[in-house]
Amino acid sequence: MTDYISVTPDVKMGPGVTLSRFINLYGCTIGQNTKIGAFVEIQRNAVIGTNCKISSHSFICEGVEIEDDVFIGHNVTFVNDSYPRATTPNGQMQSDQDWVVERTLVKRGASIGSGATILSNVIIGENAIIGAGSVVTRDVPANAIVAGSAAHVLRYFEERILSGRQK
Repeated sequence: MTDYISVTPDVKMGPGVTLSRFINLYGCTIGQNTKIGAFVEIQRNAVIGTNCKISSHSFICEGVEIEDDVFIGHNVTFVNDSYPRATTPNGQMQSDQDWVVERTLVKRGASIGSGATILSNVIIGENAIIGAGSVVTRDVPANAIVAGSAAHVLRYFEERILSGRQK
């Protein structure tokens, strides 16, 4: 099974992590009991909490922190640069020294639907749900259900619905 798994020695993984084939992990941290689907890339300095599910074809870039009990649907993409460029103003290829990583935080219990794009410099609140195909351009409140491009609040969970879930 390890024939099609690329995990560099600097990856930190807790016990019980499940890895599918065709993944690329380097310099990241993965919490215990987390499941990583096929064709997922997780870049250096990204942090994934415990008991998370990262579905296939997702991209988690440097600067992303995902807390515990988070669901990431298929083909979810995170962005860590608001103004990406290939070259510097003088025409040279950009290097790591030419840009600053922009952070994104996904709080505990959040769910991100398939095909969503999460821009940098946002916080997705606890237990929030991001609809499939949404583009998240700003912070999402805790317990909110958001959808669209740009994603906007549709409604909030009622306390009685949340009482069955860990907070």
